[in-house]
Amino acid sequence: MKLPATEIKKIAVFRALQLGDMLCIIPAMRALRYAYPTAHITLMGLPWAKSFTERFSSYFDDFIHFPGFPGLPEQPFDAKETVAFLTGMQGQFDLLLQMQGNGTVINPMMELFGSRFTGGFYTPGDFAANTDYYMPYPNYGPEPERHVLLMEHLGIPAKGNELEFPLTEQDQADFDALQLPLEPGNYVCIHPGSRGAWRQWPTEHFATLADYCVEQGYTAVLTGTAGEMPIVESVIGNMKHPALNTAGTTALGAMGVLIKNARLLVSNCTGVSHMASAFQTPSIVISMDGEPDRWGPINKQVHRTLNWIEHPNFDLVFNETKDLLQKA
Repeated sequence: MKLPATEIKKIAVFRALQLGDMLCIIPAMRALRYAYPTAHITLMGLPWAKSFTERFSSYFDDFIHFPGFPGLPEQPFDAKETVAFLTGMQGQFDLLLQMQGNGTVINPMMELFGSRFTGGFYTPGDFAANTDYYMPYPNYGPEPERHVLLMEHLGIPAKGNELEFPLTEQDQADFDALQLPLEPGNYVCIHPGSRGAWRQWPTEHFATLADYCVEQGYTAVLTGTAGEMPIVESVIGNMKHPALNTAGTTALGAMGVLIKNARLLVSNCTGVSHMASAFQTPSIVISMDGEPDRWGPINKQVHRTLNWIEHPNFDLVFNETKDLLQKA
């Protein structure tokens, strides 16, 4: 390691993003924890991510809500709140890692924390405090592997690129409380929602795939948040066969149990696709953002990512779905 464990007692990881983005850094966090087993590791992120650190307590010891910064669209920015936050963070960490993205917006801010060492990604030509602990952003390959490359740049050996999603007894209890008429392996999850309408595959296509799954003897389970209910209802409205609507009823952990025991997940490229990757539940992922190689699951045998921007061909998606269902 470039920074010996004897020098690094407190580490902060900056990544103020949503569920799927957070799951993609878990392989890097696994390597970081192995390298610094006794360090106190804090995640700095959006408010919801406190529960994320609790789920991944083997990798994170603490959580700090980051209040926002100009140029970051994930949450509103309040100047007084952010200035007070940065003042309180002075000298709190031995190592601060920027894992938000290419660093164009974030890297100058990293220096305002007054950490002993800072590192992460940077864009050549833009600001980076050093090149010992910062590396040029690798604008290629799957998202999890990009962050593993950062660990290797820091001299930290990789510990695989597999995703994780730990389930708890409470998760199982929350799932059982729903009393869904399902048997493991005998249903298919259809998740038509995602953040941003441009990332949502047409609901009539989801409906056609859901009907096919029903005709093959599987229960079609529609999943989503309460806010995605109109999308889910549109899918059901386009279906010929009945479906089970669970939108707005499943806590995150219960959703994990549901996906883990499914025969197949069909979704847009969104957080649940990374959960399926973690469980190795076969999945069909429709990429509507033009970055299938970055955000699609790494295992191409178990998971099939279809680039709808380049190949808007329903038959391709249907055939991949058919192939995965036929595989034992």
